[in-house]
Amino acid sequence: MKFLSVYKSKEKNTPPTPAEMERMGKLVEEGFKSGKLLATEGCMPTALGARVRQDAGTTTVTDGPFSEAKEVIGGLAIIQANSKAEAIEYVRDFLRVVGEGECELRQLYDAETAPCTENKAANA
Repeated sequence: MKFLSVYKSKEKNTPPTPAEMERMGKLVEEGFKSGKLLATEGCMPTALGARVRQDAGTTTVTDGPFSEAKEVIGGLAIIQANSKAEAIEYVRDFLRVVGEGECELRQLYDAETAPCTENKAANA
């Protein structure tokens, strides 16, 4: 099973320290080597981003920073795990390294886990 982990935290406008980078680098390297971590990316500050919203046929674009946000997306990871519990353990390890924040963990659709895939194929 694949899971998306979205890391949320308070806005950080300073880069990680060398020690923080070293700890995270070790976790990421071990994750890739073990096959548990399939992809990972960190996000730049919201000042460099934008929010695009579609509502009732109108598109609104708001440039960052997003000062009203209490938490922002700091990064993401795609995790390969045999169960939700295993994915949660990997996310717990990540949070121990990063220190503060939360991760939203969502299982991703695939052929084995999406029951509607079979029905669509049968009806095609």
